[in-house]
Amino acid sequence: MRLMPFGRTGLFVSELCLGTMTFGGSEGMWGKIGTLQQADAERLVGQALDAGINFIDTADVYAGGLSEQITGQALRNLKIPRENVVVATKVFGETGTGPNARGATRSHILDGVKASLKRLQLDHIDLYQIHGFDPATPIEETVRALDQLVRHGHVRYVGVSNWAAWQVVKALGIAERLGCARFESLQAYYTVAGRDLEREIVPMLRSEGLGLMVWSPLAGGLLSGKYGRGQAGEAGSRRAEFDFPPVDKERAWGCMDVMRTIAQARGATVAQVALAWLLHQPQVTSVIVGAKRPEQLADNIGATKVSLDAGDLARIDAASKLTPEYPGWMHERQGEARRKQLAAAAREA
Repeated sequence: MRLMPFGRTGLFVSELCLGTMTFGGSEGMWGKIGTLQQADAERLVGQALDAGINFIDTADVYAGGLSEQITGQALRNLKIPRENVVVATKVFGETGTGPNARGATRSHILDGVKASLKRLQLDHIDLYQIHGFDPATPIEETVRALDQLVRHGHVRYVGVSNWAAWQVVKALGIAERLGCARFESLQAYYTVAGRDLEREIVPMLRSEGLGLMVWSPLAGGLLSGKYGRGQAGEAGSRRAEFDFPPVDKERAWGCMDVMRTIAQARGATVAQVALAWLLHQPQVTSVIVGAKRPEQLADNIGATKVSLDAGDLARIDAASKLTPEYPGWMHERQGEARRKQLAAAAREA
């Protein structure tokens, strides 16, 4: 299990991160995603830590706060030294019935961190993330509120999830102008079957030095190997119950055809190949894996042992690459001569 530098910080996190969205659900959407209670969830946390994972991600809205509660109790029951685990959680979603119990306002952030710390039974959160973009709150208000948490020691680092590139860059500019803690990471959807963030977000991450945490790396289970042309998947599986995130199925099936062949040649599962592809992408810091069963988590962890060669990556890229869009294709054309100059200078250095 590789340890990766986290953005521009001195923090190191494991290349896989244990996601806890399957913890605590009972009914509604969360019940469809996962219903693991304390004992079973604790078993997965222990398994992940034993495999070298030091990074755990949750959110205040997962199962109405039960995910945080179960995660915190698991760390306490397993007697995990605090410095051995990096705990990330998120704030933004609706946590009450009042009009201000949601969003990225100072009020909701300050209330949210207190509630999360209590549920997690921690004195600080390593990474506190804004779970979505709030069109009703000025970014400056959000940045100032998060900086207050860092200065008070409640939070060590801050990040965002599901923001557009321009929104992240605007926030970074505000933080620099005000001398506030800056966002160190973006948590975003990224899979072989959904490479949209490569258009604007990945270049922004490289330019600004942010870490990338990948959520739903198997496209909600679609790339698990259980699905394909004419395959509906198992009854009760996540995709059968909760068809999210949206995916171009035809493109996904084309990717699956290529990955099945590679998996057979490598003695791996299709899911491991899909995860390994992400682990081979230089912009990825950590891939969030969630599981309902120990064998499922073990299979995901096994992806760290799958080495894809240049030929494998080229075949997957050909099946999954994005359709060129403006201004990307114009940048490619106009920048060709300058890229050649850079490459020549690098060879001579």
